[in-house]
Amino acid sequence: MPLYQTHPLQVYNSLSGKKENFKSIHEGQIGMYVCGPTVYSNVHLGNVRTFMSFDMIYRYLLHLGYKVRYVRNITDAGHLTDDGDVENDRFVKQSRLEKLEPMEIVQKYTVDFHKVLEKFNLLPPTIEPTATGHIIEQIELTKKLIEKGFAYESNGSVYFDVFEYNKKGMNYGELSNRNIEELFANTRDLDGQNEKKNPQDFALWKNASPAHIMRWNSPWGEGFPGWHLECTAMSTKYLGETFDIHGGGLDLKFPHHECEIAQGTACNGHKPVNYWMHTNMLTMNGLRMSKSTGNYILPMELLDGENDFFEKAFDPSVVRFCFMQAHYRGVLDISNEAMMASEKGYNRLMEAMDILSKIEASNSSSVDITTWKKACYDAMNDDFNTTILIAQLFEAVRIINVLNDKKE
Repeated sequence: MPLYQTHPLQVYNSLSGKKENFKSIHEGQIGMYVCGPTVYSNVHLGNVRTFMSFDMIYRYLLHLGYKVRYVRNITDAGHLTDDGDVENDRFVKQSRLEKLEPMEIVQKYTVDFHKVLEKFNLLPPTIEPTATGHIIEQIELTKKLIEKGFAYESNGSVYFDVFEYNKKGMNYGELSNRNIEELFANTRDLDGQNEKKNPQDFALWKNASPAHIMRWNSPWGEGFPGWHLECTAMSTKYLGETFDIHGGGLDLKFPHHECEIAQGTACNGHKPVNYWMHTNMLTMNGLRMSKSTGNYILPMELLDGENDFFEKAFDPSVVRFCFMQAHYRGVLDISNEAMMASEKGYNRLMEAMDILSKIEASNSSSVDITTWKKACYDAMNDDFNTTILIAQLFEAVRIINVLNDKKE
């Protein structure tokens, strides 16, 4: 009997705002989609925390006996700057800075992304699709949304009609608990607003200006897909119209995941995802990491010690141990003190593992680990609570040391 049948799992669903008993759509099989990196620069440590958290979730689901199709995309097109300026598309802007073709930028930082995650021993996803590899699917999805009355063309661009979506009884803003009036009040004067029916409408396809390098043919002219469209197209293609888990960083909750829900629901007539899961942010020395303030470090700088924040280099396993001490939904702060303490704790665990391998079974027969083992599963089945699990691991360290003292 697989473990998931004897160890029922609870997960926190960002859509309902509460923990729910997890049940896969297809018994014993799970479809999980996690928003991957936008590969126009080096992957940062906050990204690593998100992907490490979902690696932990992926591994535990496999341990429970589920068959998991884990899809994590690569965003290599259609990602505009926060100010909506098409001319400052992040890939195009970086290609100008580095004097490289946009797809050279994509290749360079995709390779960097994979190297970093391999350093931290993350399992690869079962499918890793790219946005540029699914332009046809994104065009077809846009056409379907136009046909259903949820999108409209304007000057070669296509926008999702948020008011029309809500008018038909759906609820744009349900994931982030926002309403149309609030969104209207907070709308800034961004590029392309004069093309829209409503300020809240978001781009499915953008018309490419003559200076825009990354462009594809479409029924509406040459252009490129909107950022939100790719994930709906790829998750639907590989996981179906409805799948189990969609994950990502908390910063993607609005507008990215909100738009994904709207696109999927409008297109197929039902919600695309059963459980929405979000990891919280990573801070350093109590402050948000930011290049502009200098409170910033790349993953490899933490591993090789070439930085001004930490007194030494740290093994990837120590970094991972540090990250797992915080619950994935909680804010995690790293500092020199925190990393040094994590290294000490990690070494205690490894020393106990070494001692355990030398203790004969006859010497440990008096120890009942059933209660301890249940406590470990209870921790992980409570929304993947690695914080409590690690506390249980140190309880095991105590038991191992007691056995070792008896042996001697």
